[in-house]
Amino acid sequence: MRRIRILPEEVANQIAAGEVVERPASVVKELVENALDAGAKHIKVEIQAGGRALIRVTDDGCGMSREDALLAFERHATSKISTIHDLQRITSFGFRGEALPSIASVSQLTLVTRPSDPAVHEGTRVIIHGGKIINVTTAGTPPGTIVEVRNLFYNVPARRKFLRSDETEAANIEHYLTTVALAFPEIAFTLVKDGRVILQFPPIPTLHSRTTQLEALAERLRTILPGIQLIPVDSETLKDVLPGVLGWDEVRVDISLIGYVGAPGVTRSTRADQYIYVNRRPIENRGLSAAIEAGYHTLLMKGRRPICCLFLEIEPTEVDVNVHPTKREVKFRHDSYVRAFVTEVIRFTLARAHKPITPSNPTISKPLPNAVLPSHTTNTIDVSKPPLTTPKPSHETEPDTAPKAPSPQSERLLGLSLPNCKSQSKLPQALKSSSSTQPLDYSNQANIIPVPEPQTFISPPSSVSCVQLETQKDLYPPPVSLLHVPLRYIGVLGNLYVLFESDRGLVLMDQHAAHERVLFERMLSYVGTNGVVPSQKLLLPQTIELSTRDSQMLREILPALQQLGISIAEFGPHTFLLDGLPALIKIGDPKQFVLDLIDGVKEATVPLDIRHLGWETLARTVCRHAVKAHDPLSHEEILALLEQLRHCQMPYTCPHGRPTLIELSYQEIEKKFGRVT
Repeated sequence: MRRIRILPEEVANQIAAGEVVERPASVVKELVENALDAGAKHIKVEIQAGGRALIRVTDDGCGMSREDALLAFERHATSKISTIHDLQRITSFGFRGEALPSIASVSQLTLVTRPSDPAVHEGTRVIIHGGKIINVTTAGTPPGTIVEVRNLFYNVPARRKFLRSDETEAANIEHYLTTVALAFPEIAFTLVKDGRVILQFPPIPTLHSRTTQLEALAERLRTILPGIQLIPVDSETLKDVLPGVLGWDEVRVDISLIGYVGAPGVTRSTRADQYIYVNRRPIENRGLSAAIEAGYHTLLMKGRRPICCLFLEIEPTEVDVNVHPTKREVKFRHDSYVRAFVTEVIRFTLARAHKPITPSNPTISKPLPNAVLPSHTTNTIDVSKPPLTTPKPSHETEPDTAPKAPSPQSERLLGLSLPNCKSQSKLPQALKSSSSTQPLDYSNQANIIPVPEPQTFISPPSSVSCVQLETQKDLYPPPVSLLHVPLRYIGVLGNLYVLFESDRGLVLMDQHAAHERVLFERMLSYVGTNGVVPSQKLLLPQTIELSTRDSQMLREILPALQQLGISIAEFGPHTFLLDGLPALIKIGDPKQFVLDLIDGVKEATVPLDIRHLGWETLARTVCRHAVKAHDPLSHEEILALLEQLRHCQMPYTCPHGRPTLIELSYQEIEKKFGRVT
């Protein structure tokens, strides 16, 4: 007796439907993608009972003839591809020919369509219940297609039982339409839920240029992410620097990245607000998400995720979209290169958005009126005494108020000096804070802390028009450049939070977080400048036993570890001898430190960069040696710290991602006091 049998067509169709149709949102996705492939300019989605009772998708695309309308319900019937070579260059959303027959097998479906050919004056109506054709007739309808799906999973009670509540299923549909609306701002989308319009996105002309693409995307984001501070991303503005940074001359991939990312500090606890597209196809890819987070390195607090809406454009031959039944996941031919590209674009974009001050050509802002400073001999202000007024210069000419670099004594007080490489027997001076309170000579220091003119958000390419900049400025204003506005020192709260007044409100600086950032970037700059980190020999070398896989990985990165100041050599097939560690950081358990580095390399989403190795340990080290909370700082030391912070690449967060500066605007303060609503 035969044990293997061919399943009936009805059973096979329902099995196939289980892969493609998971919930009502899956039906909407497949039907909307068909409408997009048909060239629709207006797409309307109507649902009832969360999509259980009714899903109707109406488009004004190219439509179908009677013959095509019937063939569309045959399994693996499609107009998107014809040969196996077409699978290597997929440019459409659909290509398998499974969606319509799968949906029709688990619902009561009606298709009404008419081709856009002016010579055709009537359309076709096809009614299918449970995969069986009930009726085929002519119909009067405008050009385009209407697909109506009723009673989803009516013949599969087990699947219908596992659906969520109507509100949850409707929310999933709304989320998908929001996602696809971001990818196609030139197309109008409408969602009607139980007879009420929920979403309505009017079309926005893009003219197929990167400038208008950013403008149109910003317009859609204003509706979806209102009030969120975003930074524009365009890899074309970085094409002169990226090849040298990536250093992969053997890889020739036509790739670009455009979109928006959240400013540092604008984060979420999940990746729900990360919209990632590959060739305008919304996808879920952990590698790309990790690459984006790597671009935010040291700007994210633990457990926080950045917000982004990014479009990766790549040659179709370099990406495989046929790896998931619902096409949610993709694979890249040069996966490491793509992730490295994304990381570096994000990193450079964030660096340019917070471009450090160039001390060689400072520009001084106009001081605030009635500036006051607390006495240099105390860290508190006696409110019973009248405030000090701005001292007038003893000479007739305008005083020189250009930013002055902190004196060597001030750098020593704050532990800002670079380490002496010749001394490897102790921690470098840069990681130690002195308790010295020797007064400093700041007699020429202006009462108002001088700063350059506020800079624009990001240096745009020369091809970007003024209209675009004005549009982006109005939609997403530049980040609050707290270090680029004049600040008036007020005092210190709780020996931790330094208070300043700006022309926009109150500014608070966390002295510990600010000093952490200064020390951290000083150490990174030292490593980048000298190339090799000084190493300190261990009194007792340690042996490390590794698995075969980890041993091979460690052999590959030995040169990079030597540059990092880690002296380690092979001592057997799977044994290594560790006899030196970097002198810049204090390490309690040398063996565990190396094992953690290996784990970090295994989890890396971008090509190995020695700057990333040990950064977490370095961040912990500078945390221990930075100015602590409640450590009293003199007025001169605070000014020196602020000046050093101003010259950091990423001055607004500490290495752990916590903010160094925050601002309470006058509007926020007035709201607290009930002066405004």
